[in-house]
Amino acid sequence: MQPATAAGMKCRCWPSAGYGSKLEGSVRRRGRPTLPLWIILTSSLCLMVDGQMKISPETVQQWAESFGKEIAGLSARYSGAKLLQKKYKDVEGVVKMEEVNGDELAKAFAEEMEEMLGRKMKSVKRLAEAAEDADLYHEYNETMEFNYFNSMLINKVDEDGKQVPLGGEFALEGNEHFSKTRVNTQQSNIQVPTNVYNKDPDIVNGVYMSEVLDDVFIDNFQKDATLTWQYFGSSTGFFRLYPGIQWTPDDNGVVTFDCRNRNWYIQAATSPKDVIIVVDVSGSMKGLRLTIAKHTINTILDTLGENDFVNVIAYSDYVRYVEPCFKGTLVQADLDNREHFKLLIDQLHVKGEGRVKKAMKESFKILNEAAATGQGSLCNQAIMLITDGAMEDFQDVFEEFNWPERRVRVFTYLIGREMTFAENVKWIACNNKGYYTHISTLADVQENVMEYLHVLSRPMVINHDHDIIWTEAYMDSVLFNTQAQSLLLMTSVAMPVFSKKKETLSHGILLGVVGTDVALRELMRLAPRYKLGIHGYAFLITNNGYILSHPDLRPLYKEGKKLKPKPNYNSVDLAEVEWEDTEEILRTAMVKGETGTLSLDVKTSVDKGRRVMFLQNDYFYTIINETPFSLGIVLTRGYGEFIFTGNVSVEEGLHDLRTPDLTIANEWTYCETDIDPAHRKLSQLQAVELYLTGKEPDLDCDIPLLQQTLFDAVVTAPMEAYWTALMLNVTGIDEGVETAFLGTRSGLMRFQRYTGIEKQVAKSFLTSTDKENIFTLDHFPLWYRRAAESPAGRFLYYVPRQETRVMTVIAATSVTVTVGKRTAVAGAVGVQMTLQLLESRFWAIAAQPNDTDCSGIDWLCPLRCDRIDIDCYVIDNNGFVLISEQRNDAGRFYGEIDGSVMTTLIEMGMFKRVSLFDYQAMCKMSSHSVNSARHLLSPFYGLASALKWFLSNFLLFLLEFNICGFWHTEHFADAKPSFSVSSSHKKKGDILQPCDTEYPSFLYEPSIKETNSIIKCGRCQKMFVVQQIPESNLLMLVVQGDCDCSRQYPPITMEPQEVKYNASVKCDRMRSQKIRRRPESCHAYHPQENAGDCGGAGVVSLSASVFLVCLSFSALVSR
Repeated sequence: MQPATAAGMKCRCWPSAGYGSKLEGSVRRRGRPTLPLWIILTSSLCLMVDGQMKISPETVQQWAESFGKEIAGLSARYSGAKLLQKKYKDVEGVVKMEEVNGDELAKAFAEEMEEMLGRKMKSVKRLAEAAEDADLYHEYNETMEFNYFNSMLINKVDEDGKQVPLGGEFALEGNEHFSKTRVNTQQSNIQVPTNVYNKDPDIVNGVYMSEVLDDVFIDNFQKDATLTWQYFGSSTGFFRLYPGIQWTPDDNGVVTFDCRNRNWYIQAATSPKDVIIVVDVSGSMKGLRLTIAKHTINTILDTLGENDFVNVIAYSDYVRYVEPCFKGTLVQADLDNREHFKLLIDQLHVKGEGRVKKAMKESFKILNEAAATGQGSLCNQAIMLITDGAMEDFQDVFEEFNWPERRVRVFTYLIGREMTFAENVKWIACNNKGYYTHISTLADVQENVMEYLHVLSRPMVINHDHDIIWTEAYMDSVLFNTQAQSLLLMTSVAMPVFSKKKETLSHGILLGVVGTDVALRELMRLAPRYKLGIHGYAFLITNNGYILSHPDLRPLYKEGKKLKPKPNYNSVDLAEVEWEDTEEILRTAMVKGETGTLSLDVKTSVDKGRRVMFLQNDYFYTIINETPFSLGIVLTRGYGEFIFTGNVSVEEGLHDLRTPDLTIANEWTYCETDIDPAHRKLSQLQAVELYLTGKEPDLDCDIPLLQQTLFDAVVTAPMEAYWTALMLNVTGIDEGVETAFLGTRSGLMRFQRYTGIEKQVAKSFLTSTDKENIFTLDHFPLWYRRAAESPAGRFLYYVPRQETRVMTVIAATSVTVTVGKRTAVAGAVGVQMTLQLLESRFWAIAAQPNDTDCSGIDWLCPLRCDRIDIDCYVIDNNGFVLISEQRNDAGRFYGEIDGSVMTTLIEMGMFKRVSLFDYQAMCKMSSHSVNSARHLLSPFYGLASALKWFLSNFLLFLLEFNICGFWHTEHFADAKPSFSVSSSHKKKGDILQPCDTEYPSFLYEPSIKETNSIIKCGRCQKMFVVQQIPESNLLMLVVQGDCDCSRQYPPITMEPQEVKYNASVKCDRMRSQKIRRRPESCHAYHPQENAGDCGGAGVVSLSASVFLVCLSFSALVSR
């Protein structure tokens, strides 16, 4: 074997052991200090030809072969892989091998999910019926007094030790079913937002009327023990929740939660809608009026969901779109677009005169165009006019575009205290089937905006159409304060509750909405991991193509030490996760509710995106009836095609299941422990034992999974004796060997700790906190998934990602079962060792003795990895370093250490660069997306910004506290100031926002066993030799270390790069309307609707004198 070097190398010398070797601790490879002259002179004696070193490929090959045998023997001995493979080989004659039928699996999973979700819908229907009957027979009492359990005030006493009004003793107990929250399963209680008076007659009457729901709550829970929270959200603002809880206020001591703002309430109360928000930005709207107008727009946006469509137009002398890219169209009101609008609305400024006529014409044109072309919701259409007055003659606009059908409703919001143009503004609403409200303060906004929902609900209420709705995935961080609950993805099923009283029929009175939550993790348990295989998975999407559940959905990001939901976590499209489906064939079929199959070659990553795998996936999909959801499952060819089953007696299996080295996947459902309260504290292994021994025969268990688990327990039982024998062997255990382990497809794991906990380097390995390396609901262990990449018997080595610099190495290999021509992976087995153990073996091998006979040799001799001019590495098949002289290199990508060699290996085809994409990334906000730096030059602007911040926070304070409520001490007894520094005062460079990124991964081409080359770097040349280490995924790399090529070859990093889109492409992406399936029902019109009920009743406005008195009073009380 000859290196690819220039010919004519004749000069030869033999450095002595002392001079040619690296001096321990005196020199580092990078950033070397200036060497003493005698070392420079001595090193010049090294073997050089025209300044080029010669490294012997044969010697490197010998090292690689020796090291390969060493680590293979070490791994095989301590893992027991050969024994485990033999045990599965022995049972090949008695096992049954079956091909996995993806179509049948998808159908079966969908039917189970449909049945589960159907039970939730029945529970909600019972609640709606009970609430409507209770209202029918309830007579409203203006002076009613009724003491109910207010969830904010329960179990509280005043200064005299007496229970506070609306409080009282309310028993609470931790409950496993409700994530250990302290609850009362015997009754519900009431939450009222801080800005709603909790003794208002409407509240008291509604609470009294809805007391009957407690019996239904309890009965529902007894019929379906998998139910979680059940609730009734009243149109008056109170929220009845079962089971009852102690409500915790936010950091400011207030309760901002308003059930009427929740997506489940809004979707159930109205049909899909197209909304054009028209805002007056003429000169008269300056100051507080503009602030109120902006808050009104934001509040309207918050009432929209992914089935709605929206645009925002601002007008003064002329009409302009808040987002020019959306000119003339409607866009889906998903979270992304709503947040985008809010950012733009914050930048609105006032100027000129208000010419509303042009704005109204533009709005009607957009809505008419949408209806004509089949765009938008194809249901309700509305214009929201926000202004401080309308002076023009605008009747002809409505005559031209909206009369006589009045298909588009117009809602008007008069901003400010001035009432001069109130009649004009009201006339617009009343003559277009809308509603007029007057908003004079920020505190008025919430209640007044909600009025439009009641108007839109009238046709549905009058017709008594009880449509059941399902929400998109969401996290209720407002309702729940505990981290475990607030970061739990869920969906809600809800139904509207109507007044059935004949005297109010034409008014279409919405009483509220009832609903219940479904934790998506519980739903996905119905698609068991063991049936899908190593790389298989199931996922759910909505009718809009958004992800409901998917193992690659990453809804959280880290801000400091806290996990937070991403701004767009529930509007992640299927095409952004299954991005290899470039034609969106899969997405289109699933959104349309079709049943079918599709095959795709995909690139996927493991180990948190660091390592790429190429898979052939088969997708099977179908609709879940009675819901807007579609289910997809993925089976991977080679891993998911076949499944084998074995059978053993319960007695034999139970005996081997009870051994101390055995665990099963506690996140999987072997037996259902959540139905009976007595079972909720059981681990899955305890539940399985109780069922198999007959002590709990009524447990609902997965019999096929139990049979396979018992079979695996019996087959793997000899491993315990094998590992124990090694520990008792007189030769002892090699220092650094820490844990042997195995796992099977049934979720069974065995492991043996060879060292005590006090000596273990990786103390958390295989513990419940080590999610990456155990079976979870979302994935098989990382070592299991990676071992399946390699042939059975060949170990795969890697350095796990470490929080600390204490390094370990995991070696794992797969175990297979073959019946006829069909092969299935039965499991994986491996050993975890310290990095130091492998290093010691490597350094002992990678050095020719100093007394080597170098006569007649043209290579550098003796070749040793401890020379000052030689760098040696062991890297894995993804380019990550296992062994380097610099310990800190372990776990790093080699391209970051030496860009010249890695670049050459890529060019030579030994490594392939693979581009991956992340459409759920978070990037730091770039400078061009923030306010212009010119403002910083103005001292006045700084003062104005401070004043603006103070005023905005002060106005939000008014919003959160109902002024009239200050007269009632229970409203502010425990309240804290609500002033806080907003996130906008963070450094812009520290703010993260959603973005798309591209990042590289690298993969070794195994057909190239060895290579060597010379890299020219200015005044020097660098030689390197690469050799595959047999029976492993590792490479040995020996590099000339005295030639610095960093100027010519910068490091190759794996850092993701944000994908930048130019304005045109960005606009096209934002405007694009993906295929979606509209909700089946629409209620936009009813002939009996009382359109004369269009608002305009007396509105109480707060005078300056009353405001000052209230503030003075509150100041006195606080002393």
